[in-house]
Amino acid sequence: MKKLPIQFYEGNDVVLIAKQLIGKIIVTKFDGLVTSGRIVETEAYIGLTDRASHSFGGKRTARNEHMYAQAGTAYVYICYGMHHLFNVVCNKKDVPDAVLIRAAEPLAGIDIMLTRTGKQKPDNTLTKGPGNAAKALGISKLHSGRNLLKDEIYIADDGFKIPETSIGISRRIGIEGSGDAALLPYRFYVKGNPFVSSYPNK
Repeated sequence: MKKLPIQFYEGNDVVLIAKQLIGKIIVTKFDGLVTSGRIVETEAYIGLTDRASHSFGGKRTARNEHMYAQAGTAYVYICYGMHHLFNVVCNKKDVPDAVLIRAAEPLAGIDIMLTRTGKQKPDNTLTKGPGNAAKALGISKLHSGRNLLKDEIYIADDGFKIPETSIGISRRIGIEGSGDAALLPYRFYVKGNPFVSSYPNK
């Protein structure tokens, strides 16, 4: 299993990167606790021209500053005052493209994930949806700005390939107020995977 290199994140097609992240493994190592999951759902956000993006039109605030960092940086923000959502910054510095990791299928450290989430059993709600996935993996707003080429949080390729026909494409979830951007086919997911968000997943 090899960490994804900086060149992967530096690509200028964030939609393609979102698709290529399907099947990769996200790993966290905090305080000696290791957890990991296979990415099964992502969403792409084209920073400057995408009305659904936090950086649309060049908006730059303390909240979204890490979107403008170099490729391979973590961007974590809080949604609804409680959910910490993990994003991967792509492209080049000052071009705020990012991929939201919406769901992962647990691989290692499931007992740790259960403790973090307060769940009693490892059903599909453990890492279904971006808030649950980040919580189970131990990722919070405190980790925004971390370098994904280091050992604390990284994404790796173990050679596992998901057939092209098994990858679904749809509009993104929860951005209905973004005008035409809400209809863009920037969401990718593994068809039928139980950890994928409910709509649509076939």
